[in-house]
Amino acid sequence: MQPLGVSLPSSPALKEGRCLYVILLMALYWCTEALPLAVTALLPIVLFPFLGILPSNKVCPQYFLDTNFLFLSGLIMASAIEEWNLHRRIALRVLMLVGVQPARLILGMMLTTSFLSMWLSNTASTAMMLPIANAILKSLFGEKDTSKNMNREHEEIQASLQQNKLYTVPTELQFLASTEDKDLTEEKEVASDALSDLKKEEEYKTNIWKGFLISIPYAASIGGTATLTGTAPNLILLGQLKSYFPECDVVNFGSWFMFAFPLMLIFLLVGWLWISILYGGINLRGWRTKKSNIRVDAEARAREVIKEDYQKLGPTKFAEQAIFFFFCMFAIMLFSRDPKFIPGWASLFAPGFISDAVTGITIVIILFFFPSQKPSFRWWFDFKAPNTEIQPLLTWRKAQETVPWNIILLLGGGFAMAKGCEESGLSVWIGGRLHPLEGVPPPVAVILITIVIALFTEFASNTATIIIFLPVLAELAIRLKVNPLYLMIPGTIGCSYAFMLPVSTPPNSIAFSSGHLMVKDMARTGLLMNLMGVLLLSLAMNTWAKSIFQLGTFPAWANIHAENATLLLPAVENVTFSALNKI
Repeated sequence: MQPLGVSLPSSPALKEGRCLYVILLMALYWCTEALPLAVTALLPIVLFPFLGILPSNKVCPQYFLDTNFLFLSGLIMASAIEEWNLHRRIALRVLMLVGVQPARLILGMMLTTSFLSMWLSNTASTAMMLPIANAILKSLFGEKDTSKNMNREHEEIQASLQQNKLYTVPTELQFLASTEDKDLTEEKEVASDALSDLKKEEEYKTNIWKGFLISIPYAASIGGTATLTGTAPNLILLGQLKSYFPECDVVNFGSWFMFAFPLMLIFLLVGWLWISILYGGINLRGWRTKKSNIRVDAEARAREVIKEDYQKLGPTKFAEQAIFFFFCMFAIMLFSRDPKFIPGWASLFAPGFISDAVTGITIVIILFFFPSQKPSFRWWFDFKAPNTEIQPLLTWRKAQETVPWNIILLLGGGFAMAKGCEESGLSVWIGGRLHPLEGVPPPVAVILITIVIALFTEFASNTATIIIFLPVLAELAIRLKVNPLYLMIPGTIGCSYAFMLPVSTPPNSIAFSSGHLMVKDMARTGLLMNLMGVLLLSLAMNTWAKSIFQLGTFPAWANIHAENATLLLPAVENVTFSALNKI
């Protein structure tokens, strides 16, 4: 009888089972956060070699693919922007342009947050915009605690009304005092009108406050989908595409931006209308009603607060100008490297040598030696000038403190998991169990996939969710004989559409922690946001995405993978049955 330890590593069927065990274990840890997410992502380095799934020299490189370096370049650029407060200057400038009416301010908040979230992390964008929103809200309505003072005023008015009602007049004097009774009635009407006005103003204030706070995390989640570096699931898609379909080259920074940016703008506009109508920023029945003096004065104060905060930043520094220049270069070079519809600048070099990671790292390296003060050419000719050290735009110490390195490990864990699924044959085994779904029309599959993933990510990390679902979606696309991107892209973007619960995303949690939102507020607003996101994403996938990613045909790079899977599947099943027969 052969020892168990010798036969297990050589059996493909057992490799599938072991890989499935590791994936389920990691999924459980990611969903429950029994271990930190980044620590769970390191488990393949230990478990894959010990269980005979993959050798360590194939597992470890997955943690530093070129996709990871593209993401790292975006994080370093974001650190430089935050270091010199460029993001705050942009935000305040946009708010000064859009105006101070509540609906316009909500629009300005959402546009600014989504733009920042395209380049910064969703969490950082939300954390930066919420203090600005709170300052504006306090200038519009005062402190939130003033509702207690208003309630006291309500009680005093009601008490005076009760006293007036209890005031008795002798019968023989009623006729003589009829004029006084009329005056008293008028006073009661004025007091009741004041009470109703105060209640309406308090309700309006509370709704606008909620609308402001809830729009910021939603805009951050939507904005992160517009660029490949905006959020981790987008890069996980890119990395897993390179693992499963090495010949696929249609997804890069430029092509993704052309697809996702219009979708982001449409979703932002629709989401702004929904939030503004729901929370009173736009009153459909009162377009021509005159504003109260209280609101006019409040808007004037808000305008002054925004202007004052902007003036506190002082004149634009040389470092801010330099950061803005390199930020524009970062975006332009990534977009124009290989935009697909025209030859990009990468065509000037050897094919396959220049990637988005090369472009991003090239720009951010300059930040570490470019001076933050305007250089003086006189210094080179002045021998008496002091030899002082010049501060660069970004120091390595600052990068170490601000870059979330755990996200790099989390990305690597996802790529290692995908590699294990591919090498062990687990992805082929999963594909063989998807026969019941072969009759589903592809457009229906897109809607169902987006709904399922959007619901799942309400309770689990969006990064963990897409790591778990992408291998299944890739095999399902092969079974349906559709372009894998037709299912994988909606699944990826659907992970970012988590609007219903405070625990769904860190931006939601930050906004909820302010104490002015309730769970029912997010559930009520987020339910329709989720539905709108699913429908708009389905619209995008069946219209302009088809021409950008050639979704109308089954590509050759997917056909090669399908042929390999067809050859492997009978062998895997035979080994599985023979192993069961031996048992």
